[in-house]
Amino acid sequence: MTDYAITIKTDEEKHVLNEITKMLSNHDVNITYTHLLVNSNDTATVNLEVEDVEDIDKLIDDIKTVPEVISVETHGSSYDIYGKRIVIMGGGAQVSQVALGAITEADRHNIRGERIGVDTIPLVGEAAIAEAVDGIARLPRIHALVLAGSLMGGEITEVVKKLKKENDILIISLNMPGSITEVVDLVVTDPTQAGVMAVMAIADTAIFDMDRLKGNNKF
Repeated sequence: MTDYAITIKTDEEKHVLNEITKMLSNHDVNITYTHLLVNSNDTATVNLEVEDVEDIDKLIDDIKTVPEVISVETHGSSYDIYGKRIVIMGGGAQVSQVALGAITEADRHNIRGERIGVDTIPLVGEAAIAEAVDGIARLPRIHALVLAGSLMGGEITEVVKKLKKENDILIISLNMPGSITEVVDLVVTDPTQAGVMAVMAIADTAIFDMDRLKGNNKF
C-alpha cells in the first residue's frame, strides 16, 4: 500500500502547513487532496491524501517533529469511505424527484459493494446555478452532475461547456426549454429516471454504456 489519508492536528500558526508540505516533499510524496480546517480553540486540522509513500511510519515520525503538530493519524481515504458523488441542482421539486431515483438506485448498487453518494442543492436563477456548476470542478470525487429545472440556458450553458471541456464528469439534464439540452451528455424527460440513469452510468456494478447512446441522447 502506497496511498494513505493523513489527519494532522496542529496549533494554528501561519507557517505550519508550509513545514508539513516540506516534510512530504522530502519523502518524495505526491499530495492528491488537501483540506485545512481552522478550529475554534486556536488549533487546525489538516486532512491530506497522499500517494507514492515508501515508508509511512518514517513519514509520520518526521511530521511529528514539527513543533506545532499535536497529533497525526492515518485512515482510509475519502474515496474509499464515501466513493463517488452525484450532484443534483436546480428547482426544488425537480431536484427531489431526481434524488428519489438516484438514492434508490444507489442503494441497490451500494449493497453490492459500491460507494455512491448523492448531494442536492435546490437553486433558483441563472447566475446562482451557473456559479454552482462552475464550482463543481473544485469539489472532490464528483462523477456526475444532474441539472434538474424547468428552464436553463445562457450563462449556465457556457459554464457547462467549460466544465465538459476541462473535466471528465457526466452531465445529465432534464428535458426542458433552453440551450442546456444541446450541450449535456444525456437528456432525460422523467426526473426519477434521470436519477436512476446517473447512478447506472457511474456504477461499476451496472451494465450501462453511455457510448452506446451517442447520437440518441434524449429520453
